[in-house]
Amino acid sequence: MSNEYFKTALHEFTLDFASGGEIRAFADKGYTVSQIKEKLTFPTPIEEVRRVAWKHYIDTGIIKLEEPDSDTKTERVSYEKVQDSLGRTSFKQVTIKDDNPMREYIVCDFGKLIYKDRAGFEKKLEALSKEDRDYILELPWPLERVWHAKNERMERISKAFSEQYE
Repeated sequence: MSNEYFKTALHEFTLDFASGGEIRAFADKGYTVSQIKEKLTFPTPIEEVRRVAWKHYIDTGIIKLEEPDSDTKTERVSYEKVQDSLGRTSFKQVTIKDDNPMREYIVCDFGKLIYKDRAGFEKKLEALSKEDRDYILELPWPLERVWHAKNERMERISKAFSEQYE
């Protein structure tokens, strides 16, 4: 059993070392999961890209699993390469705190909507561009309500959904 745990940990470490930074950087630039996968220099399974991007969005406060309030603080963990006096290289964990992100959020029930009626939900998504549609469909939205930071993409998505109901 400990051998399987070690293999799993080594596999995750290797994938994160090889692709994690690239995935997070492309996610910050607004790429969809499939666009990120296409741009990676190390072959990485789409599920791993999806998992790392989702975790990154949560860690950076782009997506909140609980209703945000004005006192919400965001922490992000990063790793820096350091050398000791003998020239040996290692990594140091650094926690970056964003004490006052001052973000507005949009409520997202995508997980519930997909679960209830995937075909109907995909029909509603036809009003969106392929990129915005892929952004929604490629992330692992939970069945609970989540909050997404208000940005250009989420404003377009929100506007398209509200226009359908007018």
